[in-house]
Amino acid sequence: MSEDITMNVGHPGDKLSSRMTSLPTTRKTQSRLPTDIVAYLSCALALWALFALASAANAQISLSTAVDLALRSNPRVQGAQADVAKARAQLSEARDAYIPAISAGMNLGDSWGYSTNPPTLFTVSGGSLVFSASQSSYIRSARAGMDAAQLELDDIRAAVAEDTALAFAALEYDQQREKAVSQQIGYANSLVSIVQSRVDAGRDPAIELTQARLTAAQLRLAALNTEDDITEDREHLARLIGLSIAALSVDSSFPANPVPLDTAVDTTVHGYANAAVASAFANAEAKQQQARGDARFRFLPQVNLFSQFNFYATFSDSFAQLQKVYQANTGQTTLNSSEGAFGVQINIPIMDRARSSKARESADDAAHAFHDAQNAQMSALDGQSRLRHSITELQLQAEVAELKQQFAQQQLDILEQQLKSGNLNGPQRNPKDEKNARIAERDNFLGVLEASYQLHQAEIHLMRQTGQLLTWLRATASATAPTPTSPHP
Repeated sequence: MSEDITMNVGHPGDKLSSRMTSLPTTRKTQSRLPTDIVAYLSCALALWALFALASAANAQISLSTAVDLALRSNPRVQGAQADVAKARAQLSEARDAYIPAISAGMNLGDSWGYSTNPPTLFTVSGGSLVFSASQSSYIRSARAGMDAAQLELDDIRAAVAEDTALAFAALEYDQQREKAVSQQIGYANSLVSIVQSRVDAGRDPAIELTQARLTAAQLRLAALNTEDDITEDREHLARLIGLSIAALSVDSSFPANPVPLDTAVDTTVHGYANAAVASAFANAEAKQQQARGDARFRFLPQVNLFSQFNFYATFSDSFAQLQKVYQANTGQTTLNSSEGAFGVQINIPIMDRARSSKARESADDAAHAFHDAQNAQMSALDGQSRLRHSITELQLQAEVAELKQQFAQQQLDILEQQLKSGNLNGPQRNPKDEKNARIAERDNFLGVLEASYQLHQAEIHLMRQTGQLLTWLRATASATAPTPTSPHP
């Protein structure tokens, strides 16, 4: 994913280095020159820092960059990555059972009396699994567990991307709404002045002035609510992407139709509804393989290879006593101080009630996990179907809102023409009517923004449910989304 932040938001002090060193004592300078230079440079650096911070405060960030930053720093993603590394280590552990384990040590000391195992100067031992009917199932279980962890990571990345995209869309909606409400407040203040003049002249009743003031007060309240929403959504987005920017703003990056609504289009992940469901089935498969391995232990041999080498402490009394016995029995004069053994150990489990109960427990746990995965699949498909129908309805609502805004704009254009040339075939128009029409047109434009925002929310949810969100973000990293235009009446 491309990083296309419009402006660098790093701290200005990060690029500063201690380049100012004191002048050599042998250099002849005026007594006040170093102080003047330091003061001048300090002032210049301070102004530069303020300018850099002011520029960073107004930095704009694109949707793709915001999601990329969130995926890099989000603790949920980092935790899921640790789970993948753990699952990979578990798979390696299951495979490494066939690799010989070698250890070395020593048992220094002295001993008295007869012992068949005198102290050793050093010991080397090793062993490995050669054959086990259960181990192959445990390896397949570990591999399925790693697949489940990777799919869970994909799902968490999609969840973080969804949260970031929703926060981005909310902040974009708030910014555009703030502009429209600000325009309405300007029109409402002009309307109050116009109505005040008409009331003073006796052309309008006092109730018209009250109505105009009420409209202006309601718009100021709406502006205050919008400012609160902007602050909340900006802080939430800043926390998601890991940037502390007080005046973080966003640009528009939503295409008109980002998701296919045709159910014939395959949006599955490994044949399942999404990555979360695929992870659930992989986890169920891991438990089934674990249960199969637990059930295959009875009456099947387990073969292990072992080897050991000991070098005894010849100075110990135990070794001397053992040497005497050896000489008496064999007639040889010297007992070798080293000893080695190797061979194959074969175990055949005949009866183990505890492991039999453990196998039944593993089988029941695997069956439960499989049924949970089936339920997750059905719920995900139902949710996708509801979202597709909801998006179709929201698209029509957005179209209706846009037509209403266009109709209000056309009415405003007609009113402006009547104010210029006069309305010979109808009631006379005045500036009060024009301000009311402008406020109404902005109301309809706010309806366009809200409908577009709700549509974006539903589209993001559907892409998250179908596993297409990150793919869409990569495909539209450099695209500029069309947004409702804000004409200046």
